[in-house]
Amino acid sequence: MSELTRASGGGVLGTPPGAPGHPHTDVPPPIDPTSTETQPLDVVVVTGLSGAGKNSAGRVLEDLGFFVVENLPPALLLPMVELGARGDVRRFAAVVDVRSRAFSSDLQEAIRVLAEVGHRPRVVYVHARDEVLVRRYESNRREHPLQDGGTLIDGITAERALLTGIAGEADLWVDTSDLNVHQLRATLENSFAHEGQAPPLTATVLSFGFKYGLPLDADLVIDARFLPNPHWLPELRPHTGQDPDVRDYVLGQEDAGAFLDRYLDVLRLLIPGYRREGKRYLTLAVGCTGGKHRSVAIAEEFARRLTADGVAAAVQHRDLGRE
Repeated sequence: MSELTRASGGGVLGTPPGAPGHPHTDVPPPIDPTSTETQPLDVVVVTGLSGAGKNSAGRVLEDLGFFVVENLPPALLLPMVELGARGDVRRFAAVVDVRSRAFSSDLQEAIRVLAEVGHRPRVVYVHARDEVLVRRYESNRREHPLQDGGTLIDGITAERALLTGIAGEADLWVDTSDLNVHQLRATLENSFAHEGQAPPLTATVLSFGFKYGLPLDADLVIDARFLPNPHWLPELRPHTGQDPDVRDYVLGQEDAGAFLDRYLDVLRLLIPGYRREGKRYLTLAVGCTGGKHRSVAIAEEFARRLTADGVAAAVQHRDLGRE
């Protein structure tokens, strides 16, 4: 994801903020000084690990119609939202970085207050694996903001510890380890391109290979390795679960149909509960050995069935093409 981060450790390559012609602005629109009323806003707080792509996520939200402010301290979140609400801002996003040891508790309190006064805050937590962050920082030859004279991994570890509280309360986790900028855009568009005050629950069905590790942002993990592996059939081995011959082989197995039917029944039970609890994003991870055949076919079928049930579902294949 080298194109996802620039030298500053977070933005998409291109015109720097503040340069002529750059669309990103931290200046809210004019307000009516006589007005004391504010409208509730959709507020998205983007936070997470340095180098994971927070600023890139902010630019995607800007393209989706959000007014975006970068590097906003948690204490200024409510005043900026209130200021925007007195103008013509209806969708506000802030990119928030670790600035103090009390960062997580300060941000959690700011989000709580936003909700109490009637706004609709959501938190996007952007993260990546340690080895990916190390590679990005080394390629940019920059020091981690919490490195403090130690090693790069010391800084990353310290930041993960500071973010534990807010990470646990995030509405959406985005793991950018294996995403390029276009895939990041698709992920956020799937979650935030809805109009209205109460967007429906959206589902990402993610195929993966167990040999490459579990997805960190999965809410539910399904193991498709109980099905026969097309890898051992010479005529199917070169193909993927997106090809009709592999798909038909996987879905045609004796237990495949019953498995899909019963697990979909479980999802039909869970999804209304998620909605009642205010959960808007669900990541359903389907794994097989290499993430090429069984998991891909099963993930595609789950996405198709969820869509037929009225759930906004998008499918992603994390490890397709890695073999």
